[in-house]
Amino acid sequence: MNQNILKTIESISIDTVSEERKTVLQPLTDYIQKKIDAGHTIRLNFICTHNSRRSHLSQIWAQTMAYHFGITNVFCYSGGTEATAMFPKVAETLGTQGFTIQKLSEAENPVYAVKYAENEAPVICFSKEYSNEFNPRNKFGAIMTCNNADEGCPLVIGAEARFPITYDDPKASDNTPQQTQVYTERSLQIATEMFYIFSQISK
Repeated sequence: MNQNILKTIESISIDTVSEERKTVLQPLTDYIQKKIDAGHTIRLNFICTHNSRRSHLSQIWAQTMAYHFGITNVFCYSGGTEATAMFPKVAETLGTQGFTIQKLSEAENPVYAVKYAENEAPVICFSKEYSNEFNPRNKFGAIMTCNNADEGCPLVIGAEARFPITYDDPKASDNTPQQTQVYTERSLQIATEMFYIFSQISK
């Protein structure tokens, strides 16, 4: 694990996860545990409307926390109900929190490689619809990270299960003096909840 990411993880306190949120997170925890108990591959697709902010943060932190807790055979993805672009502030925030970020293309919808450990493949991030060929076609859990996607996409084709785990959109802070703080806080909230989920798993 990248040492700077470890510093971020060490700053996390699961005491900040309320009992109400633990209830929200429990079905996903149970899904992962059942997959492990059955010896099955765990595929998690984090879905938000534009696949630009919350879904990418969730994908990256979930993959990182699975690795941190030594839970193998976990593959995390993200998608949207439509494609836009991963917002640059997301990459900047993750870089500040210890990830190694490489921008692989300069297109309108750029591709980023986000590396969390020296000998692990990076997470490849770009905005796409959840059904994009880059993502799993079936046998995955769909995690809805925003209310709009949860309400507007009642059926996620190919998903075995669906989990509404929504977060406030940091986009509300764009072009304000609070932007850096808000993105940092949202990333840490997601990191904390992914830490909590994977800390509950028995291998």
